[in-house]
Amino acid sequence: MKKYVFLISACFVTYLKVVAQLIIPGAERMDVYVPLLNGKSVALFANQTSMVGKTHLADTLIKLGIRIVKIFGPEHGFRGEADAGEKVRDYTDKSTGVKVISLYGNHLKPTADELSDVDVMVFDIQDVGARFYTYISSLQYYMEASLENGKPLLILDRPNPNGFYVDGPVLDKRFKSFTGMQPVPIVYGMTIGEYAMMIAGEKWLTEKANEKYTYYQTAHNSPDTPFHFLVIKCKNYDHNSKYILPVRPSPNLPEIQSVYLYPSICFFEATTFSEGRGTDKPFQFFGHPSLPKTLFSFIPHTTEGSKDPKLKDRVCYGWNLSGTPEAVLKKVDDKVQLKWVLQAYKLFPEKDKFFLSSTSLNKLAGNDILMQQIKSCKSENEIRKSWEPALSNFKKIRKKYLLYEDFH
Repeated sequence: MKKYVFLISACFVTYLKVVAQLIIPGAERMDVYVPLLNGKSVALFANQTSMVGKTHLADTLIKLGIRIVKIFGPEHGFRGEADAGEKVRDYTDKSTGVKVISLYGNHLKPTADELSDVDVMVFDIQDVGARFYTYISSLQYYMEASLENGKPLLILDRPNPNGFYVDGPVLDKRFKSFTGMQPVPIVYGMTIGEYAMMIAGEKWLTEKANEKYTYYQTAHNSPDTPFHFLVIKCKNYDHNSKYILPVRPSPNLPEIQSVYLYPSICFFEATTFSEGRGTDKPFQFFGHPSLPKTLFSFIPHTTEGSKDPKLKDRVCYGWNLSGTPEAVLKKVDDKVQLKWVLQAYKLFPEKDKFFLSSTSLNKLAGNDILMQQIKSCKSENEIRKSWEPALSNFKKIRKKYLLYEDFH
């Protein structure tokens, strides 16, 4: 099924011009990849965003006679209902009758035993284009398992809703974690297929996976290896596109406005402030009870996907960044915005209690510099200058792996 997606371009007037453009995600190009799955035992890494029209990819493939023997699920689970960081146990999916194995927490990579009955691995998850959104970390582990165990991998590409710019500090490998595994900026401007091509091409996988990837690159014309690593591209997508997600990618990103603001507001997860979880506008509201009562007010409550939000049931005062998608895009202005966390720190009365810990912010920032810059009241321009030349160098690397026309 085709979806209408909006291409929003800035004009020299007081409004944004919205142009409808048809974008077809990789999962919907079934004529391209289903023949590669026929007669094979398939492992599917998917969640609630893995849709073909209004039907889940797993159900669609099973109806076509594809034998799915195993389903892997990421953070938030296969059906996308778990809180951020919540442990999800293995279980049998009621709809498909297939065993679901969680790849989150202490078990991040499929084992050789789990893949022993698998012929082909498939990955289809909607990303949002922020380094600390953990689906790209799950992708990396899945790729490594594919290469290390000699199992062909199909990646069904999907548009990146934040794929129209590149910005933020590049991760220092000393701060590598599941919320940031590679030296990329906070917003890296690549689809999940392009990102996969980059981490393989730059040899950022395990040593064994890197060796296998090099081998399959040189042996791809052999009749014994018809494909090993293949990205099924989207149609009619480029990096100027503004893709409106048809399904929320996780419980606390319920609409595109939250997705646009997420790379900037996520810093507040490392602070004592509420980032809007427990409201109907997560990552669009942020604040704290200690701020002036003249500011915008909201109260976090228990909600689906946020069972115990920060500052639960307390009145918080702060900012409301919500609005139309066009209005929120103007506020983001193709940047990881630092002004909001800088303003919040300036207003907060107990500076020594603003950050929850040094490690939490360092993991999000990808360095131990940003916290000190905020505490020193550095300007946004000064902080941005410190992101160079690493950011410019990443942009050069990125261009080598683009599958779609770049933004201008």
